[in-house]
Amino acid sequence: MSLPAATRTPSTSNNASNPSNPSASAAPESPAEIVARLRATFRTGRTAPLSWRTGQLRALRALLSEHGADLAEALHADLGKSRTEAYRSEIDFTLREIDHTLEHLTQWLRPEPVPVPASLGQASAWTVYDPLGVMLVIAPWNYPAQLLLAPMVGALASGNCVVVKPSELAPATSAILARLLPAFLDTEAVAVVEGAVPETTALLAERFDHIFYTGNGTVGRIVMTAAAQHLTPVTLELGGKSPAYVDRGIDVEAAAARLAAGKFQNAGQTCVAPDYVLADPQTAKALEGALTKAIEALYGDDPAHSPEYGRIINERHFDRLTALLGSGRTVVGGAHDRAAKYIAPTVLADVAPDAPVMREEIFGPVLPIIEVAGLDEAIRFINDRDKPLALYAFTDSQTTRERLASETSSGALGLGLPLAHLAVSDLPFGGVGESGMGSYHGRYSIETFSHRKAVLDKPLG
Repeated sequence: MSLPAATRTPSTSNNASNPSNPSASAAPESPAEIVARLRATFRTGRTAPLSWRTGQLRALRALLSEHGADLAEALHADLGKSRTEAYRSEIDFTLREIDHTLEHLTQWLRPEPVPVPASLGQASAWTVYDPLGVMLVIAPWNYPAQLLLAPMVGALASGNCVVVKPSELAPATSAILARLLPAFLDTEAVAVVEGAVPETTALLAERFDHIFYTGNGTVGRIVMTAAAQHLTPVTLELGGKSPAYVDRGIDVEAAAARLAAGKFQNAGQTCVAPDYVLADPQTAKALEGALTKAIEALYGDDPAHSPEYGRIINERHFDRLTALLGSGRTVVGGAHDRAAKYIAPTVLADVAPDAPVMREEIFGPVLPIIEVAGLDEAIRFINDRDKPLALYAFTDSQTTRERLASETSSGALGLGLPLAHLAVSDLPFGGVGESGMGSYHGRYSIETFSHRKAVLDKPLG
């Protein structure tokens, strides 16, 4: 799809002469003032027209196209991401989401007719998508650009005003987004609030029409509690321990290569990364050597010197992760450097089901292998724990695939390739149970950030 360049107008530029621009004021706005200002904008109907929605999406596209290198530099400063990974997993990912939405938005927003019972005679009925109002998007630190901007795509496409809160734990990315977003988007409808816990707490005290939070379950409960005070609906993307089942008789080296690529991207700090591996004893032993080779193929003999391998976000998470390294026998990796926030890609074997590494989401470059007798025990193991954000399986058996699909519950099921379902814009992305509620991407973002209104027309004649 060929897209025209973003159109800039005085109302959408970050111009100090614009009285509606909060940056023109010496005193920063409070969260209450920001929400009130955006709500006033929404009530004018400014954000409802399709032209405004597509204009904002094209402006966001222009931001990413013109400043991708600056964002990649910020992501490297925060997480040690290589330029390749920054573009693949954050910048280009969001560009694809924008392009997909621009291509299909008109179709998605069309009223959908529904059948009317004969008892109503010559009546007609249909549904329409109404914008909700003022959205709040709270982003995490692990993919601090993508996980702030991709939900924003859906919120803007749905005709809403948006307050976005970047993660303070990724300060370089937060700063550049806070600078660029007001320069490209409509400042009367979009606001950026930087800060940490006090600022987030102040935002959550306000009444929003939808809150979208990506992060952990502890904070998710705080968000949901705050939202309940105003009966505000929430979308929670919370992660969890995503298992990977490796069946006997498959190509172990091919499976290991895909497991390693999915697990150790972003130094394992990915909500849908394989958290642990389930395999029978024979397959588990074969995986030890295969994973060692796969890691070397990805990052060389010493990943500390690989430009493609990232770093842990901060010392607190570094300390948490290194405390898990004693949970089993080290197959490969284990090296770490606190000053550099570096932990080598690590595989652990002989891990007990109740070992420390199995008690919480790892969210780092440590991959435990758990031995099970076979598929029956693997299914019991998965079902005895919280429902994961994703379940992965490497198997040539159609029966195994069907049983995993029907006998387990997870946000997504990936067969043969971890993480890849996120790249399919027509698939919903979201969790279930402890791994979250609600979904987004593509049309599912429109459903999340809109109200599907029922309309019935019965002529008086």
